[in-house]
Formats: sequence, structure tokens, C-alpha cells
Amino acid sequence: MRRPVAGLAEIVLWVRDIEVALHFYRDLFGLDVISPAELPIKFLRAGEGANGVPEMIVLVPHPDSSSAFPLEKAKRVLHHLAFRVEAGEYEALQDTFRAQGLEVRSGIHPLLKGVRTFYVDDPDGNECECISPDLSSAQ
Repeated sequence: MRRPVAGLAEIVLWVRDIEVALHFYRDLFGLDVISPAELPIKFLRAGEGANGVPEMIVLVPHPDSSSAFPLEKAKRVLHHLAFRVEAGEYEALQDTFRAQGLEVRSGIHPLLKGVRTFYVDDPDGNECECISPDLSSAQ
């Protein structure tokens, strides 16, 4: 079977406040902003990708600031997004979110074995999953 897709290039998110969203993704997750400062849309590198196409989170200011995003997860279009986290950074990343007063929720991945997962919501309510190899299960 032909497989033309080589990987995931972008996840594009509407955001209410670009600076608040940048703090979350740039400062807490440690993603690098790769777009020029004057560009209102912010491109952040989540991974190296391949062939000049990095893996990116893109933050786009929502054009209608008067409407609210649905709070109920069932009314949202995006269920969640997930980041692959290095095993040695997993607990420190949890601590970073907790130090910011964010709720960190644990989970069990329904498909992947030998991994650890936790969840945290971004400032616009998007659920972000963090998946890491569980080195204790490899022993």
C-alpha cells in the first residue's frame, strides 16, 4: 500500500491571547519560536522533523475576541494533542506545570505500552498529553 504521508508537520491552534499562549508553549514546554517577531502568527518548533520541514505548533490569534471557546470537551473540535517527552525530562516537566499552578493529570495510554503519560490544559483549554518512555518498565 502506498504511504505518501511522511509525518506530521503542524498542529494549528486558535488562541485568545498570543502572549499567554506563547508563555505556555515556549516557556513551559520549551518550544523554540521560529517565525519572525513581526509575524502575528507564531510558529514553534516541537521537533526536528525531516527534509527542512520541522514538527510545529502554530498559534493563531482568533479573529473574534467576543466569542468564547466551548469549555465542555465534547463541544470542541480538537480532543487533545500530544508531545513526545524525553524520559529524563518527564518529571521535571510535570513539576514545571505544577509550579505554575496548573493541574497535572495522570493517565494510561490506551494503545502504547511501556510509556508514561500526563495531561495538562493550555490557557485556551486544549488538552496537551505528554508521553514518555517508562524506563522502569524496561527493566
